[in-house]
Amino acid sequence: MNGPSATGGMADFSQRYQAGVNFGGWLSQYGTFDHDHFEAFVGESDVARVADWGFDHVRLPIDYPVLVDDGDADGYSERGFGYVDDCLRWCREHDLDLVLDLHQAPGYSFSTLDENRLFEDEKLQERFVDVWRTFAERYESAGDEVAFELLNEVVHSPDGAWNDLAHRAVEAIRAVDADRDVVVGGERYNSIGALDDITLVEGDDNVVYTFHFYQPHLFTHQHASWSEVARAYDTDVEYPGTFPGLDAFLDDHPEYRDGYGSLVGERIDREWIEAAVQPAVEFRRETGEDLYCGEYGVIDVASADSRVAWYRDVADVLSDLDIGRACWSYREMNFGLVDENRDVVNEELVDVVSRT
Repeated sequence: MNGPSATGGMADFSQRYQAGVNFGGWLSQYGTFDHDHFEAFVGESDVARVADWGFDHVRLPIDYPVLVDDGDADGYSERGFGYVDDCLRWCREHDLDLVLDLHQAPGYSFSTLDENRLFEDEKLQERFVDVWRTFAERYESAGDEVAFELLNEVVHSPDGAWNDLAHRAVEAIRAVDADRDVVVGGERYNSIGALDDITLVEGDDNVVYTFHFYQPHLFTHQHASWSEVARAYDTDVEYPGTFPGLDAFLDDHPEYRDGYGSLVGERIDREWIEAAVQPAVEFRRETGEDLYCGEYGVIDVASADSRVAWYRDVADVLSDLDIGRACWSYREMNFGLVDENRDVVNEELVDVVSRT
């Protein structure tokens, strides 16, 4: 990690992006590419509802295929960008700021690690930079209510390739827009522990660094079908509380002991969370840079009381540290505030995560 740099824009970003919600599942992680889905999954009424709840911003994950013009490898889709335009217009009308998050890039997705080629293919890297140049040109006239997040949850970037590519993208944005807030995350799925591996963009007051917080994984992702360790452990975990039978599980599955052995006999509670966010505290102390938690959440199969308690403690701890946050996620996606019919899953949970 590079040393401290000047940060004139820090307080301003933290004040504007205090409590947000992700619109996951709309233009990203949508299953099947389907314009009927894009036109229906989120609408202005959803944005108005989020504003009425008290959120101050939306984080909008966007997959690269939505932006690409079919049949033209060098072009972009006006229809795809139109969905982003719609979200921006709705957010403006309802006084919400907006983080545009590239969730899937050309040649990269956090869910297809064996297929990714972005960090080895110069043409894909040029395309990645051009995507952000295009965003900068398209939204140059937008005010400070729009921020750009370069790439979601980087994994397996060899030899600092992500740091180099992120700097190239920032440079391309700055050639068009000197003042746009740009959000940059680190490796290991935006792990809070990977903040130290980020090479800072020196002398740029409008770069903000981000992490995701889903700790401890065996609680927040209990029974998650896509998590190998959660499927194997297959145990209900309450918060606050401990991990039932974890030591015996790790005896049977020693391959997980290095990653989860420290949780044996450990009580997870607010004090535990305060300790878990210390890497962010140290990062800011050492660099003076602003931080943003772009995702945090608990899977919906956890008990309602545990979910509310964990979200409350995380939101309170981040708020006390003046770190903005965006919960995952608004609708469905195993973490939703509302279900497929847009019915609120838990009113108390909505109150907790929307508090600024």
